[in-house]
Amino acid sequence: MVLRRLGVVVVLAAGLFDCAVGVGAAAKDSALSTSGLPVPRYVSLKSDHVNVRAGPTKDNDVAWVYTRSGLPVEITAEYENWRRVRDSEGSEGWVYHSLLSGRRTAVVTMKNKDDLTPIYDSADTTSAVTARLQAGVVAQVKKCGNGWCRVLGNGFEGWIQQQRLWGVYADEQVN
Repeated sequence: MVLRRLGVVVVLAAGLFDCAVGVGAAAKDSALSTSGLPVPRYVSLKSDHVNVRAGPTKDNDVAWVYTRSGLPVEITAEYENWRRVRDSEGSEGWVYHSLLSGRRTAVVTMKNKDDLTPIYDSADTTSAVTARLQAGVVAQVKKCGNGWCRVLGNGFEGWIQQQRLWGVYADEQVN
């Protein structure tokens, strides 16, 4: 009788261990989408206070806090209502889904942070330059196609070469 109970306890413990390992593996490595949306994908932060956690539960420690609404992040995994996100600097952590927005934004990137990238009047390098943006500027993405994105931000609006943005995939069409 004691051996039988011990066997049941061992089986239960093994089952719980497998379940815990399975959950961790699914949350960490799975490309399956809980939401039904593609993974990976870009979204933006809905709030100017977003806790990023070490794992996909409120029991996990807050690793850091984003303090800029509209910042683009890439969803790299989903687990229930949690999304693992990566920012433009490569930092990753877990965010609760309701703190994210489907609104598309992007960060201007440059090889040399002191360089400025032009914003054009139309999707053509021969058109008029309407603004010049430095690395790190966040813009709302309105449309992308043929290597260009129409962007809008505080004091600027126009077209930028898609390769200058982090928050849209190469050759991605955004409507």
